[in-house]
Amino acid sequence: MSAIYFKEINAFFSSLIGYIVIGLFLVLMGLVMWVFPDYSVLDGGYATLDTLFSMAPLIFLFLIPAVTMRTFAEETQSGTIELLVTRPVSDWQIVGGKFLACLTLVAFALLPTALYYITVYYLGAPAGNLDSGGILGSYTGLFFLAAAFVAIGVFASSLTTNQIVAFLLAAFLCFFVFMAFDFLSRLPVFFGKTDDLVQAIGIQYHYNSMSRGVLDSRDVVYFMSLTAVFLAATVLSLGRRRW
Repeated sequence: MSAIYFKEINAFFSSLIGYIVIGLFLVLMGLVMWVFPDYSVLDGGYATLDTLFSMAPLIFLFLIPAVTMRTFAEETQSGTIELLVTRPVSDWQIVGGKFLACLTLVAFALLPTALYYITVYYLGAPAGNLDSGGILGSYTGLFFLAAAFVAIGVFASSLTTNQIVAFLLAAFLCFFVFMAFDFLSRLPVFFGKTDDLVQAIGIQYHYNSMSRGVLDSRDVVYFMSLTAVFLAATVLSLGRRRW
């Protein structure tokens, strides 16, 4: 699995893909955090990183599918997937290596946002007037969210040989799992506690809980289970070649 992981990492950074993804994420987040008047920390009058944790998932909805769209679609289209599966590695190792490589790239994109924390830390009155523990919990939630989106994107890429189709399918699935259940829970057909149950199926419910800095084991188990389900579905999708 390590060979596949390093192969994917080298593919990201030996081309412009890795640099474009990281640069685009940082530029978009920088504009939202410091320039756009409706969201800018400088105009808000309160030193907080809430804008980062509320807007980053929306950027991830499109950015992560762009990262994952080539993982299997490109391999299948070029025919190199046959060479890959004949190596002495299992399907789980192939999927795991590609998943971890994509997640590492997203983590690299998140890493420079630590500068936002330092900036907001000194913007507070007095300096350091921040809930650092809550921010750490929010970063944890954002990382789990990214892992779930990456798993969904890798699964979408395994279903098609066209990278554009893989991107669109991954973006749709990420949007649906992230926001659709929140919208569905507001329909008048759900009443009592059923609307809460429907809302709890979606990612947004659990991410909002973690973005408040509260690390509930139920939210952690949800994200880990969702990620595992889509990775298992990817393995099954690769297994179609034997059917």
